[in-house]
Amino acid sequence: IRKFTWFKKKVFETMDDEKNDELDLKDKDHDRKNKFINKVYDETNSSEYKTDILIRTRHGLRNISVLNILIKTKLIKEHRIRFNEEFNYYSDVPFVVQLLKYSNSFMHDENAIYVKRKHNDPINTPSLSQIKDPDNRFNEFIKAHNYCVSLVDENSYIRYYLDAKMVSYYIHFFAKKIRRSKNDLWRNERFEIMTTVLKNIRPELLNKSSRFSRKLIEAGINGDIELAKKIVNRHLAKLKFKKILKNKNEMNKYLYRHKYINQPIEENTIMFETFMGKSYADSPKYIYEYLAKNYPNKYKFVWVLNDPKTKLPYGGIKVKRFTRKYAYYLAKSKYFVFNVRQPLWFRKREEQIFLETWHGTPLKRLAFDQEEVTAASPTYKAQFYRQKQEWDYLIAPNKFSSDIFKSCFMYDGNMLETGYPRNDLLLANNRDQIAIELKKKLNIPLDKKTILYAPTWRDDEYYGNGKYKFKLKLDLDLLKQELGDEYVVLLRTHHYIADNLDVTGLEDFAFNLSKYDDIAEVYLISDICITDYSSVFFDFANLKRPMLFYTYDLDKYRDVLRGFYIDMETELPGPLVYTTQEVVERIKNIDALNEEFSNRYEQFYQRFCSWEDGNASKRVVDIVFK
Repeated sequence: IRKFTWFKKKVFETMDDEKNDELDLKDKDHDRKNKFINKVYDETNSSEYKTDILIRTRHGLRNISVLNILIKTKLIKEHRIRFNEEFNYYSDVPFVVQLLKYSNSFMHDENAIYVKRKHNDPINTPSLSQIKDPDNRFNEFIKAHNYCVSLVDENSYIRYYLDAKMVSYYIHFFAKKIRRSKNDLWRNERFEIMTTVLKNIRPELLNKSSRFSRKLIEAGINGDIELAKKIVNRHLAKLKFKKILKNKNEMNKYLYRHKYINQPIEENTIMFETFMGKSYADSPKYIYEYLAKNYPNKYKFVWVLNDPKTKLPYGGIKVKRFTRKYAYYLAKSKYFVFNVRQPLWFRKREEQIFLETWHGTPLKRLAFDQEEVTAASPTYKAQFYRQKQEWDYLIAPNKFSSDIFKSCFMYDGNMLETGYPRNDLLLANNRDQIAIELKKKLNIPLDKKTILYAPTWRDDEYYGNGKYKFKLKLDLDLLKQELGDEYVVLLRTHHYIADNLDVTGLEDFAFNLSKYDDIAEVYLISDICITDYSSVFFDFANLKRPMLFYTYDLDKYRDVLRGFYIDMETELPGPLVYTTQEVVERIKNIDALNEEFSNRYEQFYQRFCSWEDGNASKRVVDIVFK
């Protein structure tokens, strides 16, 4: 039975509509006629099949559920089937077992769509399956198994599969606790309980098990904890070795956990990482350059840069992400300056100091403020919660961001209300001269004005984790035709976007700067900014230059995908436009636009840019690197 995660109803309907749009009418007719075929099983052939569907194919006991089953009221009343209130986590299991025991026939629709709504916040509002309660969960697991076994015949299919579930639990979950848990209960009292249970499993399960599983089960039946530990240790070591052979990064993680992390901290070493090693940019860059200029011999600088050709001034050490050197410095550096989250396998040592700069004033809802979108799964939130607990400092560019970060990250650590170091460049005294030099370096015509188009990614359009699709909606040919005599266009997509923009035939008009490291430098050479839901406009506003918001999919992005922290229709410092022609008309009448939005722009500037004065890097360094 297929399952979909239930986001907002609108999200599900949108996903379903988009899927259907990809089919032509002929395909739809074929789908209706052939896919939804019911299969009916009577008492002569249903016993094993229904048990297979409702128990064997469900992972573990907790996924045995009454969800997606329609049950005749008569069956429930006749056999007085009830949920056992003694069970908190596994109450569905005995209920389903009784259904299987007493039902004579059932109908199975192999292609029915079952919409399941997952609890999206496992930290603040966890579902029963998301609650971390190993003590009570173990006791109830054993109790539920024993109770269900008492309800059925010893030789029934149901009993066989219940025993199979118990064996699977012992092999795949309990055995790891024997090896890894700091709680000795798993090696004494709970192991004794498992011994009692394993002694009563169906013998044929032992015969069908692998050599490793059979030996481990036998050790459990005999109550031999030392032998069980030996078998588990050998097996896990073998698996780890195979994993290391397949992926060299696993060896680096192993060295990090078992060697480097036990070595002394390098007191003056600082590790910098921007966008997972993709660039030398953002606030870490400006903090680094301030430190290098003002404390030239005090610190050892390590930069995470995946491209070895990336130019790094001031003699910093370059390391590629997830390599052995990366693991080494991750374990031994005193300070960390990252603008995104650290690796999940990182374990901050007590002496280490982690500075999280983040990478923008939030427009789109983030982390725990996100309700139900593709990117904010329960796993994502659980991981984010653990990672933010390792942040000693978090930078806020304005009061608005400071308040939002406390909410969306559930952050109660040291908030540095300093402004963004990356915006120091935008307020530099010599910024005009810097802009001219940058234009020369990038071969941008000095006699043309520049229009920056910097769109963001869409949560529901992606190839894989961190790789998002993007199709350019702005008609560059029309822009060139209407504005080419006076302007050129600079294109800059989000670092998550995997698609390359094709500007073939427009090389003298459209310049793709998506791979250019530092977007702050791109702002500096831009006379007008066009964006959508990217946070770039909060930073660009420091320049007090005109902005347009090309929001062709506003309703979907606002109401379905993300949601915003501000009202885009009343609070933005520029107009919302929905077509390329509107973009053209607004730029042709740019003076009128500036006049129309002057008051709103000033209010916006005071709200989001008033902390910026070109000295944020100094303020951060003075606090963190005492």
